Amino acid sequence: MSFTQEKKCFIKVVAIGDSGVGKTSLIQMFENSKFTENFKPTIGADFSNKEITINGRVVTLQIWDTAGQERYQSLGTAFYRGADCCLIVYDITNSLSFENVINWKNSFLNKSMVVNPEGFPFMIVGNKIDLENERQVSLNEGEKVCKQNGDLLFTEASARTNQNVEIAFQKLAANALKRQEEMQKSLDESMQNRRAQEREKNKRLGRPDKQAGQTQGSQCEQC
Repeated sequence: MSFTQEKKCFIKVVAIGDSGVGKTSLIQMFENSKFTENFKPTIGADFSNKEITINGRVVTLQIWDTAGQERYQSLGTAFYRGADCCLIVYDITNSLSFENVINWKNSFLNKSMVVNPEGFPFMIVGNKIDLENERQVSLNEGEKVCKQNGDLLFTEASARTNQNVEIAFQKLAANALKRQEEMQKSLDESMQNRRAQEREKNKRLGRPDKQAGQTQGSQCEQC
């Protein structure tokens, strides 16, 4: 019987986009399965936690809901730091909010200072598809922009009807978890290579193997 517990997974999600596109509504629907008609604009940022399951693993999402107003953009660095993935929302009935998507992406990368930005997980969400008769941005336009900017994850959704809301968060979180695991694996391999090089160097110089001594000592303590 193994007493080793699997390390808990924690993923920080940051939601960004123009004011009024429905970031708060999407988050509320995802977390509480409810839609509120009139939300007050987010001031600065707010965050909440939700546990989900990805491939049998329990993952805690810390979701940061950020303000879209320009006067709060200087606070981005503090809110974006440490993010594992980013949800960028636009309103399909507002073409300007769509045109600003890539500006939001670039601003996020500049302020968050993430490691390996080319592989950072983004999910672009075209919200308010329940207002189809007011649509200004086509599905093809959304897909094209995401394809041209690094094959970003993309979906259209409706916070009001709960269409594709959970899928958007689940896919984004799954990509973030995969990236975490790949980065940890790379770090572990790097550490193992360094230890192997150190052992080889000690062997050439006739020095005792510190790693072997530590292992032997650990085994004696267990006897």
